[in-house]
Amino acid sequence: MAGKRIRVKAPATVSNLSCGFDVLGLALDEPFDVVDLELTDTGTVVIDDIRGCGRLSRDPEQNVVGVVLKAASAMAGSSTGFRVSIEKGIRPGSGIGSSGASAAAAAFGANLLLGEKFTSSEMVRLAMEGERLASGSAHADNVAPALLGGIILVRSYEPLDIVRLHVPPELYCVVIHPETEIKTSVARGLLESQVPLTTAVRQWGNLAGLVAGLYREDYDLIGRSLIDFVAEPKRSVLIEGFDLVRSTAMECGALGAGISGSGPSVFALCRGGDSAAAVMKGMSEAMKSQGIGFDAYVSPVSRRGAQVW
Repeated sequence: MAGKRIRVKAPATVSNLSCGFDVLGLALDEPFDVVDLELTDTGTVVIDDIRGCGRLSRDPEQNVVGVVLKAASAMAGSSTGFRVSIEKGIRPGSGIGSSGASAAAAAFGANLLLGEKFTSSEMVRLAMEGERLASGSAHADNVAPALLGGIILVRSYEPLDIVRLHVPPELYCVVIHPETEIKTSVARGLLESQVPLTTAVRQWGNLAGLVAGLYREDYDLIGRSLIDFVAEPKRSVLIEGFDLVRSTAMECGALGAGISGSGPSVFALCRGGDSAAAVMKGMSEAMKSQGIGFDAYVSPVSRRGAQVW
């Protein structure tokens, strides 16, 4: 088996989707990370190169790819090792699943190289170990859609229960990524450990409404449900220009808009490509008016997650 190679890409993701903190996420077409893997007989993980982000550690104990690969070898009962090269197309701290994409690519590639020993849920669990390193929390709302594509609901963590939701055919996503970074651990630290019952009820209603809207292909219901009463009020203060960008997205016809993951990226869901293009233009102009550098992405919700590249 030594010498066997594979090249895998995994996409950026938008997690939470406003009302689904830690339980909802969707996959984008771009940007994406690429991980090259080679099996070795050394029993160790060696990260040879990281392109696109020079400040990430090549120590396999301190890199999400290394952590996932070591966990994969242990789960498979294998003594094989890996040589790794990583190409980062998603900037760390972007709020669109940078660590999640790398972790998902590593889990997907390891599964293929080791003889497809893992189920989808097991691959998600492996990728979650990368998230544990990156943020201190083994959450699945980024890694599950990065692995499986589409829109994912994490119904339960113990036991892990991953549900693929229906994706309406005209559903598009716009992402504006300001040239700033917010560490997930910092953003999580702003949240209260307890939520008032009245707030929780409003959030549950929106989560249920969003899921119903997806299956009914009711775009108005989807839009009405994209409101976050739990995380966004606390986290939005970290994102310069958030209120203007969000309100501009709505004025330009977005179904709804909010913080992608822990930020600083801002997402908007739209009905159709033309609407998404208009929303991206408006959000971009709002960012430019404040003198903030940014990247912008627009794509339909991707049905594909991690794949051989």
